[in-house]
Amino acid sequence: PAPRRGASGLPVNVGVLFVPQQEAWVVEHMGHFHRILEPGLNFLIPLLDRIRYVQSLKEIVINVPEQSAVTLDNVTLQIDGVLYLRVMDPYKASYGVEDPEYAVTQLAQTTMRSELGKLSLDRVFRERESLNASIVDAINQASDCWGIRCLRYEIKDIHVPPRVKESMQMQVEAERRKRATVLESEGTRESAINVAEGQKQAQILASEAEKAEQINKAAGEANAMLVKARAKAEAIQLLAAALAQQHGSAAASLSVAEQYVNAFSKLAKDSNTLLLPASTGDVTSMVAQALGIYGTLTKPQALKTQDEKPPAPKDPQAPSTEVPKAEPANSS
Repeated sequence: PAPRRGASGLPVNVGVLFVPQQEAWVVEHMGHFHRILEPGLNFLIPLLDRIRYVQSLKEIVINVPEQSAVTLDNVTLQIDGVLYLRVMDPYKASYGVEDPEYAVTQLAQTTMRSELGKLSLDRVFRERESLNASIVDAINQASDCWGIRCLRYEIKDIHVPPRVKESMQMQVEAERRKRATVLESEGTRESAINVAEGQKQAQILASEAEKAEQINKAAGEANAMLVKARAKAEAIQLLAAALAQQHGSAAASLSVAEQYVNAFSKLAKDSNTLLLPASTGDVTSMVAQALGIYGTLTKPQALKTQDEKPPAPKDPQAPSTEVPKAEPANSS
């Protein structure tokens, strides 16, 4: 059997050896380094060659014991970690240091104390990855002559004093309350902005709707006025045509008399105070007066019409139009 690392080798009694994979056997010839056996079949000189060291080329995991360290703000921490190593040069690992694992472990502890002394407590928790990288770089710089390379270093756990832990918990609670208050105020602000924007849009839409309503109302009123004017014009034209016919004046006198009687029937219904003309009871005089006003207004129009039309030949046998006008008035 091959000796373990650090043990004194024994002379080889056989000349043929099989070296396992991922192992390096260091051979000494008559007390001096001879060669390193590669994995597989190897031949040695019996009694003159001996296996001095056996180095494993696999990745080695070493637990770094818990230790105390003081941060930049004078807080004492208890930190432990895990170290991952690999033997890169079996010769240096065998003859460069007595116990490579122990040497690397002590170097990791001292480097950890040094790096923690450069950081405050808050930065230790935030910059754990950078702290691990700094420890790995420091170990590799010192362990290069030992034939060992540190692949990575991980901090397993960080223990803080109870009082510091309580203070940290209070600080965390205060930060959470602060964030809750800020978020609540931002929510209130956003809500107020949304409400204001909604009211603004509602007012704009209401004003636009009122504007459209007024435009539509004005257009409707204008159209109604035009329709009423056209209807009134047509009514006037029809009335004028009716009055121009035979016995039209008699019909107008009858209509005026009826309106006069209806108006006097409603005098006492709307108000107690009445202003009546002196000849209120004389219906004939009132109708005659209304017809006189109508004749005065229509006389210029009739003259204008006669001027525009050529004079018609007189018919000696045509009946006079003055007598029928007087008879309806007397009958009324």
